[in-house]
Amino acid sequence: MLDTTQTTIDSAGRLVIPKSVRTEAGLEPGVRLNIRCRDGVVQIEPAPRQVQTEHRGHVCVAVPLNPAEALDNETVQRVTQSIRNRGTGHA
Repeated sequence: MLDTTQTTIDSAGRLVIPKSVRTEAGLEPGVRLNIRCRDGVVQIEPAPRQVQTEHRGHVCVAVPLNPAEALDNETVQRVTQSIRNRGTGHA
C-alpha cells in the first residue's frame, strides 16, 4: 500500500484501522498486535504466533499453540506477492 490513510484516536485511546489497510496487512478480528514507539513513530504489527516444536519423522516442525483457521488461496497469493515485492523494492 503506497497511499497514506488518515484516521483518528477516540477519547478512550482506540484507533480504527481502515478496512483497506487491514485487508492489505492481513489483519483479522482477534489478531494480537505488537505496538511500539520508535523515534516518535508508532509501529503496529501482528504479534508472532506462539509455537512449540515437534519431531515428525526426521523433521522438526513448529506447531501453533493456538489453532488458527486455514488461509484461503487468495490470502496466500496476496501475502506471497507482497513478500516477493519487498525483495524487489516494489509495493
